[in-house]
Amino acid sequence: MQHLKRMIFMFLTCVLLVSGTVVAHAQTSKDTLHSVEQELEQKANEKNSINKEIEQIKKDMESLQAYISQNREALAETQKRIAAVQQQIEKKKEEIVVLQDKIHNRKDVMKNRLVALQKDDKLNVVINVILESKSVGDLIQRASAVTTLLTADKNIMTDQENDLKQIEEDKKEIAKQEEQLAVEQANLGKQQEELNLNLQKRQESLTVMQQKYSQVDEQMAGIQAELQAAQEKVRQEQEAAKSIVAVSAPAAAPAPAPAGDELYVNSTAYSYQSSGDITRMGYNIRENPNMKLIAVDPSVIPLGSQVWVEGYGVAIAGDTGGAIKGHKIDVLMPNNAEAYAWGRKTVKIVVLQ
Repeated sequence: MQHLKRMIFMFLTCVLLVSGTVVAHAQTSKDTLHSVEQELEQKANEKNSINKEIEQIKKDMESLQAYISQNREALAETQKRIAAVQQQIEKKKEEIVVLQDKIHNRKDVMKNRLVALQKDDKLNVVINVILESKSVGDLIQRASAVTTLLTADKNIMTDQENDLKQIEEDKKEIAKQEEQLAVEQANLGKQQEELNLNLQKRQESLTVMQQKYSQVDEQMAGIQAELQAAQEKVRQEQEAAKSIVAVSAPAAAPAPAPAGDELYVNSTAYSYQSSGDITRMGYNIRENPNMKLIAVDPSVIPLGSQVWVEGYGVAIAGDTGGAIKGHKIDVLMPNNAEAYAWGRKTVKIVVLQ
């Protein structure tokens, strides 16, 4: 007897040690699982942050693209203006050529007159013209002609000076317009170059962020696998702990059958998923799938009776069935899976009332 007590004591001690070890491992696995879950959550937040940065970069690139398009349109407009100004410049050049021809022609006229004056000065010419007049009327006419000729020379000189001045002003205006357009075109070209460089940098940033996103995605997949493995390990250790506790704990004694008329019957199981929603006595088993109810043969077990069923509990005889004849019952289960798990077995029942 003493030897038996020692063996029982040693057995219980071993069970407690194993249980403690399993519980410790289970706790360690839970800690690992919690750590993996935290890491997974951190990676998910990082992935979300990267995704936001990518979206912002895409928006910035869209804005840059729109701005570059506007800048290109501005460049095109500048080119049109340059072309129009070039046409004006060409027109001005042609006008300058015409003025230069006029000036050249005037030079010939003035040259001939200067040659004539070299032979005789103006005063002598005027005196000779007046002295050679035949009458007073002729004198007046000759004096008027001389005045007209002298005035014409003066007008020629004035026109010559004005044309030369206009040519210089036109040249200056042409140079000014060309300089302004060149500056505008250079500025727009520089801006376009900067925008293209900025766009390239944004594209490079986007590529880097997409690569980082893919890396985080791959890391999350690995962590997800670790999480599943950790969850499975915890589940296995919990099952092991339950089995050890079950072995160490004394088996619970079956509940005694209540007093009443005892019968032995063949039992099967069913659920609302394999039958109608409403039972013979009007119970809605779809809305109440967990109620304790059995289908019976009313000639053996009266409908409405309370019946204790071994392994099921107290139920109400609230349904019938075409296959339920004689000493046979069908117990209600919440779903078909649990009904299949019940299977077919012989049980003791007690009709309570």
